[in-house]
Amino acid sequence: MQRIEFNTAHGLFDSAATRRIEQAAMATLAPHTLMQRAGLAVARLALALAPHARSIWVACGPGNNGGDGLEAALHLHRWGKTVVVTWLGDEAHAPADALAALARARAAGVVLTDAPPSRLTAQDLCIDALLGLGSSRAPQGRMAEWIARLNAGPAPVLAVDLPTGLNTDTGSAAGEAVHARHTLSLLTLKPGLFTSLGRDTSGQVWLDTLGVSPEEETSATLSGPPAFVQRAHASHKGSYGDVAVVGGAPGMTGAALLAASAALHGGAGRVFVALLDARTDAANLAATYPELMLRTVESLKVSAQTVVCGCGGGQAVAAVLPRLLAEAPRLVLDADALNALAAAPALQQQLQARADRGQATVLTPHPLEAARLLGITTAALQADRLQAAHGLAARLGCVVLLKGSGSVIAAPGQAPHINPTGNAHLATAGTGDVLAGLTGALLAAGRPADEAARDAAYLHGRAADAWPVGSTLTAGALAVALRAG
Repeated sequence: MQRIEFNTAHGLFDSAATRRIEQAAMATLAPHTLMQRAGLAVARLALALAPHARSIWVACGPGNNGGDGLEAALHLHRWGKTVVVTWLGDEAHAPADALAALARARAAGVVLTDAPPSRLTAQDLCIDALLGLGSSRAPQGRMAEWIARLNAGPAPVLAVDLPTGLNTDTGSAAGEAVHARHTLSLLTLKPGLFTSLGRDTSGQVWLDTLGVSPEEETSATLSGPPAFVQRAHASHKGSYGDVAVVGGAPGMTGAALLAASAALHGGAGRVFVALLDARTDAANLAATYPELMLRTVESLKVSAQTVVCGCGGGQAVAAVLPRLLAEAPRLVLDADALNALAAAPALQQQLQARADRGQATVLTPHPLEAARLLGITTAALQADRLQAAHGLAARLGCVVLLKGSGSVIAAPGQAPHINPTGNAHLATAGTGDVLAGLTGALLAAGRPADEAARDAAYLHGRAADAWPVGSTLTAGALAVALRAG
């Protein structure tokens, strides 16, 4: 059994791949072996998590996830624990493995009851074995009632495979999902555990492969930390590339300056800023930000620079996009640049043509911006973040970094990545500008576009995860705290 930490990459398998892995394993093992292994794994983790629990409620659903719970209850009962087991199954329709687990539990002396325990404390434990991989629609009836009881009670919850109600592949939920303190994922890790609602509902994720080595290709990857690259002693500012930030329309110069600061602290050799507000006091700005070099958009040597465009760009950014799309060898588009793209099919055609010329592009939309580009609602996009990012990357021929809980990084023809770092500290104005600037710095340093987006998302989130307790995170302070490795 493995506690999932975010210090290494992990392969993720969707529901279809997981079922194929399960079927292949069952074809080579004795009947009921996988379920018995799963139940034992759940029982062991439950005992480790709550060794002093006076009562353990095992909520079992009608299918094989419920069978895993019955097997776990069997072991916990044998080990002297007070186990309260509720089962939503029907012996006339239950799967063979679940029926075998039911018979084994009864033979061991486990008693099934019709109702959850009336009194549980914070020292006790609940095991959610209601649906797991089978979640596809909003739970109803007694199952919905039990989900509400699990969420409202004081006892921590251990979910078997996935929290009930959470979609395996998307991390979305059609109704109320169980909010677990811990989740033991069986056989494989699933994408839904790490994006959309997954981080909030799954708690600490554990993995037990049940002794099975999957031969399927991964459906996605949970990103790991970037490989640290030691800078050569015999190097200079030109070794790490130039970043030009284009944005900062009237009233929004701060966004462009945040992106520029992030590019600087993210390791760019030189950072130029072309503000779209002609009224900017250049002398005062130079005194405040001496490391940044102010330029006009017209004077930028776009063909030799990595350009970050859109941060605070307002409507003025649409006029400069055609040149940047045509000339910039490496381009990061954020915020108002994305809105301009969504409103102009001609600009989208220009963007699509960049891939054929070998020009790298990264889009860094939040869900609303991505939804505009796809012509769908934000709710529809959030219902399947991986598919949305993948579809947008394929349509526009570029790398997409779809921000949010479990940011998704997608590139044409590749399985997507989910970023594991970051937290609610990032829910403040300007942090997206910081991410765009950092992505530009990594692109300028020579990283491929997909790698630059993955590494930027990881480092950006890691800085937030390391933020001092009790200290407010602001975008300006975040930019200064970045470490490019």
